[in-house]
Amino acid sequence: MTNASGIVPPKGARDGQLLRGQSLPVRLANFVKLPHTVFAMPFSLVGVIFASTIAPVTPAMVGWVLLAFTSARFAAMAFNRLVDRDVDAINPRTAMRELPAGTLTVGQAKLSIAVTSVLFVFASGMLNSLCLALSPIALLWVLGYSYTKRFTRWSHLWLGLGLAIAPVGGYLAITGAWSTPWWLLIVFALAVVCWSGGFDMIYALQDAEFDARHGLHSVPSKFGVRKAIGIARTLHVLAVVCFSVVVAAQPLGDVSSLVNGILWAAVAGIAGMLLWEHRLVRADDLSRIDAAFFTMNGLISLGFFASVLLARVLMLRGA
Repeated sequence: MTNASGIVPPKGARDGQLLRGQSLPVRLANFVKLPHTVFAMPFSLVGVIFASTIAPVTPAMVGWVLLAFTSARFAAMAFNRLVDRDVDAINPRTAMRELPAGTLTVGQAKLSIAVTSVLFVFASGMLNSLCLALSPIALLWVLGYSYTKRFTRWSHLWLGLGLAIAPVGGYLAITGAWSTPWWLLIVFALAVVCWSGGFDMIYALQDAEFDARHGLHSVPSKFGVRKAIGIARTLHVLAVVCFSVVVAAQPLGDVSSLVNGILWAAVAGIAGMLLWEHRLVRADDLSRIDAAFFTMNGLISLGFFASVLLARVLMLRGA
């Protein structure tokens, strides 16, 4: 079955990656799409691993990083659902989300946002003074994303920069200082911006017509599905270039050929998975968008983290 543009849409009216059950914890987890944590959290840990060559890392530090990241993401996602609840109610794909469906109340949503925002600032303060000072700025940025579709088609890049806070924050949490060379964290953040901005454009393809009809801005609603896919591809090429620059800068220090090969294999893996992601999505068929959006990008983030962790372990063992 096709829509008015002849595009085969994804099957079903519900979002994917939902947990089963109706308990309050399950409803809250589905409210913020908890499985989507897999996109950025591994990059926060990559930032920690890079920083471990500069300063010691303790289990407590890793715990505070994970709490800070999870809290910030929960607050941002819950705020997005709160702001978009009226729009979600009239979109067949999102009408069954927790607020329009009534399985969570507005009061519960607001309370969860307040609690997780406080947790984020608290966890940041437990790391170091720099993270504490930057935490309100980071929080305002990730919350501000919820309004961007009202005024800019480039909301995808705003979201991308929000996700890019993760690796930078992970690094700063351990060192309390900017990277050397100074551009390393900037390029690493840019890699995440291009990667996540591109896959968010792919995700937004399924709402291109809806957004256009209701005055919401996005790259697909402005330029159409085919051009949006082309822009996403360009961003993903740039992402691979940026990941390559990061690895070439030897963020783990002077490493052996084995460790260096693992890091470059990780970049090659990112390139291969992004290529496959774009093979899954065509302008006339979006039926595999869930696999392209969630599966491939989850593999990218987890795969890169696993590779960097393995490389660091081998270094510590003298390999």
